[in-house]
Amino acid sequence: MTVLVNPTALSDHKARDFKMLIDGKWQAGASDPIERIAPSHGVVVSRFSTGRRKDAERAIAAARKAFDDGPWPRMTASERSAILLRAADLIAARSEELAFLDAIEAGKPITQVRAEIAGSVDIWRYAAALARDLHGESYNTLGDGTLGVVLREAIGVVSIITPWNFPFLIVGQKLPFALAAGCTAVVKPSELTSGSTLVLGEILQQAGVPDGVVNIVTGTGPEVGAVMTSHPDVDMVSFTGSTGIGKLTMSNAAQTLKKVSLELGGKNPQIVFPDADLDAFIDAAVFGAYFNAGECCNAGSRLILHKSIATDVVRRVAELAKGVKVGDPLDPSTQVGAIITPQHLEKISGYVAGARSSGARVAHGGDTLDLGMGQFMSPTILEAVTPDMAVAREEVFGPVLSVLTFETTAEAVSIANSIDYGLSAGVWSRDFDTCLTIGRSVRAGTVWMNTFMDGASELPFGGYKQSGLGRELGRHAVEDYTETKTLNMHIGKRTNWWMPQKEKLA
Repeated sequence: MTVLVNPTALSDHKARDFKMLIDGKWQAGASDPIERIAPSHGVVVSRFSTGRRKDAERAIAAARKAFDDGPWPRMTASERSAILLRAADLIAARSEELAFLDAIEAGKPITQVRAEIAGSVDIWRYAAALARDLHGESYNTLGDGTLGVVLREAIGVVSIITPWNFPFLIVGQKLPFALAAGCTAVVKPSELTSGSTLVLGEILQQAGVPDGVVNIVTGTGPEVGAVMTSHPDVDMVSFTGSTGIGKLTMSNAAQTLKKVSLELGGKNPQIVFPDADLDAFIDAAVFGAYFNAGECCNAGSRLILHKSIATDVVRRVAELAKGVKVGDPLDPSTQVGAIITPQHLEKISGYVAGARSSGARVAHGGDTLDLGMGQFMSPTILEAVTPDMAVAREEVFGPVLSVLTFETTAEAVSIANSIDYGLSAGVWSRDFDTCLTIGRSVRAGTVWMNTFMDGASELPFGGYKQSGLGRELGRHAVEDYTETKTLNMHIGKRTNWWMPQKEKLA
């Protein structure tokens, strides 16, 4: 592990003040703003308006009016597509500004965030294309007297709630598809990382999105999020975050039977067989565990290794982990940045301590790092982990890799499926039959074969079990924000079957 320190990188930075976007107007909150302290440098870098219940209600009212009476749902698909394409171009033009905000507010390595912004641009362009592909169905096979048409209509007002770990990328996995379908939205970014989403609001205004179509309210979940998930004028909720808050979101939405899309936690295994390309796997293991400091629902936080290779693989993974560069997120060579808050760092450390006390051994790392700035955690490997340990079953959400072993394919599948999550998984073998067997047996929304954490806008993303409901991305993503309506049309003379004919009554 290489430590990179540049404690003066933000010494001249002036904290930026942001307002909320409601009905096309930028408005400050009525109370003291939320100050975001950079997790990497310990200085205030942003101030966000503290939204309250009334702000969320005004935003929902604006979105409702924009949907019921405004032009957005009534535009042609090509008109909406053109606006989304302009937004994508403007995102690309402001990519460095967006990357800087996510880096300082979330502690993410700047090089990584630049790639995320580029990925977001592609998603917005993909959503623009899908806007023009959205269509219904017709049924001319129901007899001479009937023609059936199935319409796809925008579902209405969508509440979008996003987390702090991928502030700009995740709003891009939701909002452009909702807009492509013709919906209006109220967006609540995390109160820790709201800056880039608020800049997106500026971009959408410049791109030509009408007032009230996209509203952005900053604040806490209990104050703002609770209104957005329970208000009767909201038709759908799209939430990404922890499984615990996802359950609360679902409970709130159930009061009015809203449609709910949830992308939640993961405890993702990589299953490795003796015939695997270990050189490729070792790199993927380190990347999968420590990408975004492990603060990633898709993190490959469980290695399930065949016993015959476990000792050698752990040694090689630890050796590569020693070279991972931890430090200042604004240094382009940094690979692992800061942990989001001191409280979260304490939680991660608690999992490591608990694993040690349960009999696990630290093969690498295991400690917090004092770099004289912010809060950091060393990339950690725990071996001799058993399936019953908390560190093997619960989402640590930090740079901690747990190593388990197996002897048979059935045992590997059993370990992989033994937890409450099912977001993603990986399998490594040169035998494609083995890969397909694992791919079809592991209950996860994505299974990577001889790779890990690859993605594309065209491929759907989501989980099984307590990893969520529904899918994002992919060719059906826009359809998730629609309702279907059947038009059953009669042709010719209508007969009345439930009452005798008049001539028969005479």
